[in-house]
Amino acid sequence: MLWKCWLPSITTVDFKRLLSVGSFLFLADSSCLPPCRLRHSVSILISPEPHSVHSFCSDFLRLSAKRRLLYEGKQVHAHIIKLGLYGVLSLQNQMLNSYVKCRAFRDADRLFDEMRVRNVVTWNTVISGVVECGRDLKSTIYMSFSYFKRMLLNKVGSDQVTFNGLLRGCIELNDIVIGKQLHCCVEKLGFCSDCFVGSALVDLYGKCGLVKEARWVFDKVSFRDLVLWNVMVSSYAFNSLASEAFEIFSLMKLEGVKGDDFTFCSLLNACGTSGSYQLGKQLHGLIVKLSFDLDLLVASALLDMYAKNADINDARNAFDGMAARNVVSWNTMIVGYGQHGDGEEVVRLFRAMLLQNFCPDELTMASILSSCGNLSTTSEIVQAHAYVAKNGFDSFISISNALIIAYSKCGRINCAFQCFVSVTEPDLITYTSIINAYASHGLAKESTKIFEKMLSSRVRPDQIAFLGILSACSHGGLVNEGLYYFNLMTDDYHLAPDSKHYTCIVDLLGRAGLLDEAFDVITSMPIEPTSDTLGAFLGACSIHGNVRLAKWASEKLLTLEPDKPVNYTLLSNMYASRGHWFHVASTRKMMRNNCDYKLPGFSWMEIASDVHVFASNDKSHPHTSDIYAMLGTLIGPMKQEYSAFITG
Repeated sequence: MLWKCWLPSITTVDFKRLLSVGSFLFLADSSCLPPCRLRHSVSILISPEPHSVHSFCSDFLRLSAKRRLLYEGKQVHAHIIKLGLYGVLSLQNQMLNSYVKCRAFRDADRLFDEMRVRNVVTWNTVISGVVECGRDLKSTIYMSFSYFKRMLLNKVGSDQVTFNGLLRGCIELNDIVIGKQLHCCVEKLGFCSDCFVGSALVDLYGKCGLVKEARWVFDKVSFRDLVLWNVMVSSYAFNSLASEAFEIFSLMKLEGVKGDDFTFCSLLNACGTSGSYQLGKQLHGLIVKLSFDLDLLVASALLDMYAKNADINDARNAFDGMAARNVVSWNTMIVGYGQHGDGEEVVRLFRAMLLQNFCPDELTMASILSSCGNLSTTSEIVQAHAYVAKNGFDSFISISNALIIAYSKCGRINCAFQCFVSVTEPDLITYTSIINAYASHGLAKESTKIFEKMLSSRVRPDQIAFLGILSACSHGGLVNEGLYYFNLMTDDYHLAPDSKHYTCIVDLLGRAGLLDEAFDVITSMPIEPTSDTLGAFLGACSIHGNVRLAKWASEKLLTLEPDKPVNYTLLSNMYASRGHWFHVASTRKMMRNNCDYKLPGFSWMEIASDVHVFASNDKSHPHTSDIYAMLGTLIGPMKQEYSAFITG
């Protein structure tokens, strides 16, 4: 592997000066050294004493690997060949590491094949390096297993570093099959009690959901360090097993092992995902006692735990009490308020974040847009969109998806479509967002066009995408198209429909008056019909006046949800439309006996950045008289147009 390059003639004095102070300066402050200085230092190489050259080349190759300076690394490689040090194994390993870290895998493979002598460090360099640097491309990670097979064929003994790298590759690929095969090798070679390998195995099994196997590996390790304890706690937390995570934490304390910030973050995450609020509060007390509340990571995890347990007030108290904050802590509070539907507080927090000179990231802006969409405030969305465009966030596809949803929720479907068009390579979420946007606005044909475009772009739809197109067909009355997409989902894509898909089909058929067909769908469903499915069927029966099927649906619906007023209202309205006043009275009496007070529905509109809220027969608005006067003016022409439509 001989690279030909031009080498300038440089004095030995400059080179010796570099060797005396330069190597240490490079390694001590390599992050501050500009690339032009590095290129100049490479050109200083000449042929002084071998030991100094070896030391300098080794240091510089480590630096080129650390800073991913491929061009400079190749220059040093060429000098090593010229100076006759190409056969030195330690330098070859350093060159190999440099190429792998720079992701020059072809050059690394060529160098590896040319090496006449390879030791375990050589094999570990390519195996661990490929796993570490190939995370963005799964096919690259599989190269590490190919190297391991070659390693076994060459009868080179593997060590702990070898298996740690391979197991990390299995975690990246989420491949438990290869992981179990490697576990067998670990057992045969006697590494099962090694703490380093045990940590990787526990992490693999935990992230693949096999917590029993993870605990079995953990128990076999005799001498456990803090990393292994933390990985075991994290495995239980990852699988929402809070009590088991705290059991491991108790064992830690009994064995005299003190937890660190990672330990407490994992425990808080376990409390958040499993809803163990009381355990979380007790842990908060211990965190304060040990002064870990001053740690930014732990404090942010504490906010997240309270937010996930629906205690946004305690989360805010913890946030206000933080000595220092970072973007993560701000994001945690913004997301927390967004999930609790308090969009106004989200906007206030965002403004405070900007005033304190914190730079929002992708997650911040996505949460802001989501909250503005829930508020249905167009002015806030437009301002957030302007900030996104000004600061370059529109290149993130997650931001584009959030913009589509936000504009759709406030009724700006044209703006939502423009955001969709601006995405160069839409993904499944992008397509699903615009399909649902058109569906919610009753634009069924536009939804089908986007869905067909998605299929032609070879984007594979999932259950959520099919739910969106079925909902569009239901609202648009496209019976044949809806049945076609339902069969496409089950027959061609082999996706099992859930209750929501069946609800859309029942609603689709019911709106079209095909009540018998809708009844057949409900009775032939492989799963029990939910209240939404029965409610859609009851509503259709009420519209089309089928008392027999309405009674059947209402009996089942009231059995599932006897305390929900809307179920009684549907049945009562159906009886009223047919003039069955006795049944209307009995139904309303049942509703009063079984249900609590019915919360009224509200509508709202935004005018000049002010949101106006209305309820049925509402007279609380300050301009009530003007509103009702305008309504009276409009009712007359509306009735005339309706009469003309009926008679014509």
